[in-house]
Amino acid sequence: MRWPAKIGLTVVGLGIVAVGAAWFLSAPQRVSAQTLAALDAGDAQAGRRIFFAAGCASCHAKPGSEGDALMELPGGVKLATDFGTFVAPNISQHPTDGIGNWSVEDLANAMMKGVTPDGTHLYPAFPYTSYARMEPGDIADLYAFLKTTPAVAGAASPNEVRFPFNIRRGLGLWKQLNLSAEPVIALGDDASEQVRLGQYLVEGPGHCGECHTPRNMTGGSIKTEWLAGSVAAEGEGSVPNITPDGAVGDWSQSDLVNYFETGFTPDYDSVGGSMVEVQKNLAQLRPEDREAIAAYLKAIPGRPNGYPAR
Repeated sequence: MRWPAKIGLTVVGLGIVAVGAAWFLSAPQRVSAQTLAALDAGDAQAGRRIFFAAGCASCHAKPGSEGDALMELPGGVKLATDFGTFVAPNISQHPTDGIGNWSVEDLANAMMKGVTPDGTHLYPAFPYTSYARMEPGDIADLYAFLKTTPAVAGAASPNEVRFPFNIRRGLGLWKQLNLSAEPVIALGDDASEQVRLGQYLVEGPGHCGECHTPRNMTGGSIKTEWLAGSVAAEGEGSVPNITPDGAVGDWSQSDLVNYFETGFTPDYDSVGGSMVEVQKNLAQLRPEDREAIAAYLKAIPGRPNGYPAR
């Protein structure tokens, strides 16, 4: 066989191997047996705290909902990004339009691995890259709470995502780069339990980094610039730097706690923009949760502003 033919066959062979490797690496992954074993019966009252910590109603309730209406979760909120427009799905207890037929294992796989019960990759507009750091017990509690919410008929409209981002299998490769259950900030051995609780709430269910951290060209968070602020995913403007070197660097821990609870800054300005919904969720948490979040934000390394994108 002549050399050109041999080279051609080699290239084809390498191409087949590369495609096979990509197919293998992009396969949906599910939670471990150890995680499944930790999914207990769950406590609905404890799950209410996680519901608000995770901001579930902010995307899945109708905009402007208050009170009991926050528990109606038909989805439909749209997030317009450079990758396409993502639509929050119905997560009510409706058996077909929502997630009423999901098991606690199904919820854990969605939140920690970004995978639906039928093995479809979820888009990371659903912040599973943060939820991956959650404790299985908290997911079980959230599941128990969601079971107390009403069934709402009506499926949300589909996502509007252009090629090649509409090929969901490719998200498996994206996850290889961006999905990790490891903490973002390495706290020292002397870190207090309060700061550690704050880390869990901020880096896990609170998913603060999803908005406040700049992203790379693939849409993954740049963790070396954690919470340094970013260009807004929708429209114009920026999301502020909330590290000690950023917009709230001169706020005291008590200033932060008061802001989380009341929505007022130290200068008596009021919360605005997309932070309004976040602050309402924070106000529903335990006082010790708000204290812990503030303590963590004061303990992390300061960073220069992460916007405009560098």
